[in-house]
Amino acid sequence: MSLIVLAHPTFDKSLANKTIIEELKNSPVDVEIRNIHELYPDYDIDVKAEQQALLRHKSIVFQYPFYWYSMPAILKHWFDMVFEYQFAYGSKGDKLKGKHFLPSFTVGSSQSSYTALGFQHFRVYEFCKHLEQTAYHSQMDYIDPICFYGTSLTAGYTEDEIKAGAKQHARKLMEKLLELGE
Repeated sequence: MSLIVLAHPTFDKSLANKTIIEELKNSPVDVEIRNIHELYPDYDIDVKAEQQALLRHKSIVFQYPFYWYSMPAILKHWFDMVFEYQFAYGSKGDKLKGKHFLPSFTVGSSQSSYTALGFQHFRVYEFCKHLEQTAYHSQMDYIDPICFYGTSLTAGYTEDEIKAGAKQHARKLMEKLLELGE
């Protein structure tokens, strides 16, 4: 079974992330989904409950929309609280050692905008170095992110295009989890 840490501040209005989660729920892959915005609307994270969820799973997927070249605030706060000293790092902090760390996120803009000559000037992966370092520091196996570009209605994408892309993203995520033995 895999753990999905879902961090979307307006999940009820989401098109892409909601479709991805629905596809995962209806897939042959066994997942536990923890919607941290729903669980902790006041940002008062139950650290022990989240650590126990991490300990139950070999693969941890972080599912979220790519916000301002990073993650939503609650997910950053979640990492700050849950990946604590002597749990995720430190002389006795090896509880996550060997677990898979898989970022999975949606990006409003096109993939072509995330190039040196594109509107964003950098590839998405360049904005993920902090994730890779977090995995490395906590002795986890970092898996390159699975990204879904073109998820914004305001950028001109249609609902049908977004839903179709989200289903394809979910399939890629399921394939990766099955490949990892989940």
